[in-house]
Amino acid sequence: MDQRVIGGRPVGAIGLGAMPLSTEGRPGRAQAIRTIHAALDAGVTLIDTANAYHQRTGTGGDNERLVATALRSWGGDRARVLVATKGGHTRPGDGRWEVDGRPQALRAACEGSLRALAVEAIGLYQLHRPDPQVPFEESVGALRALRDEGKVVMVGLSNVSVAQIDSARRLVEIASVQNEFSPRVRSSLGELQHCARLGVAFLPWSPLGGAGGAADLGRRHPAFAEVAAARGVSPQRVTLAWELAQAPVVVPIPGARRAETILDSVAAAGLTLSAAELSRLDAEA
Repeated sequence: MDQRVIGGRPVGAIGLGAMPLSTEGRPGRAQAIRTIHAALDAGVTLIDTANAYHQRTGTGGDNERLVATALRSWGGDRARVLVATKGGHTRPGDGRWEVDGRPQALRAACEGSLRALAVEAIGLYQLHRPDPQVPFEESVGALRALRDEGKVVMVGLSNVSVAQIDSARRLVEIASVQNEFSPRVRSSLGELQHCARLGVAFLPWSPLGGAGGAADLGRRHPAFAEVAAARGVSPQRVTLAWELAQAPVVVPIPGARRAETILDSVAAAGLTLSAAELSRLDAEA
């Protein structure tokens, strides 16, 4: 697979968002592991997870443990795989998502992630979402301290603004920004372009548009469906190729519950869209 860079480290141009393997609607464990193995075999070297990707109270770290298990049972070179996880979001077990950006909470979340992933240092540790009740600089400072202690190799941000990116960079080197971006949600285009100017990796989450996902792309976005039909590929593949074309720093992290889904996503790294096609897709609001 074509390579891109996160904090100086090469990764495959398409990553795997592991959240759907452990949250509502998750597949069985064997299928989940097959999906991760299929991604790795196809050249995926970035897996994105979080300690909040679980279903019930008391099951925090489920997704991280699943990723760790899949990596241990995979026959490839695990040293090439960058596992990115996050702290700052919590799930009380009733379907809600809450935030907790207090330094002590982030430290506890990181310690839990280290245990769940069974590693001495986390390759990329991201602030999952700013907490409006905690000064942003305090949350980022906690991640800097974790990096300085060797528990985190690289620091990333998620769900942040341009101003927050710049504020964080005054405290610690930022390797990546993970914001929602898709044909349906383009409100983070400014952050994407800012990351491109800075040379910071931009990881679009929910790159296929969330509800309905790949299956609903063609209906909601006719231009993407028409380009896909002309190319003889899926709208999903066209969507990810369009995102890759936005800037060399973009590394989409589509979710998948089946091996077939992530394999189709990976093929987007080999699809080059023409200038006319990109212009048409850019214009479809």
